[in-house]
Amino acid sequence: MGEGAVRATDEGAGGSAGRPRVVVGVNGSPGGLAALHRAAYEARRGGTELVAVFAWEPPGGSLAHRRALCPLPLEDLRRDAGRRLLAALEAAFGTAGPGVPYRAVVVQAAGGPALVETADREDDLLVVGAGGRGPVLRALLPSVARYCLAHARCPVLAVPPSPLAAHLSAVHRRIALRLPLDARELTEGRS
Repeated sequence: MGEGAVRATDEGAGGSAGRPRVVVGVNGSPGGLAALHRAAYEARRGGTELVAVFAWEPPGGSLAHRRALCPLPLEDLRRDAGRRLLAALEAAFGTAGPGVPYRAVVVQAAGGPALVETADREDDLLVVGAGGRGPVLRALLPSVARYCLAHARCPVLAVPPSPLAAHLSAVHRRIALRLPLDARELTEGRS
């Protein structure tokens, strides 16, 4: 799978002490894949290590998990998070990998705090996907990018969503609502 790590780990910031790194949040979404590609570019450009971080929490959060009558085993959830991280890396880079030394890190925490804690050096670069969420999601879910911009001790690069993401979302909505879809809409420039 190229250079670097080939399996997800439960490491924290560690590794390569004193060397600059590019830390990127990975979640498998199109915006997350764009951030992953940009982070790999920045790592290649700077000759640094890439640290791909997948943050996860038990369904409903840690408190709900502890109080559940029949909670899913944490080890199973951690393993699933590792599989999802590796799937996102493969979706982004295929079997060749990103072309730089890298580590895949699984962290049990909320996305923002996990990324800020991992990118704990002043010479790190933290790359996150930004935008692409509607007003309802912004109101209900905290933004990982905003958290990182407010709390990180290193520079943060917020990668905007691809302009194609809006078109893809519109197609998904039309399909979900069973509205007719004209293929010419996909090929013609829309304003």
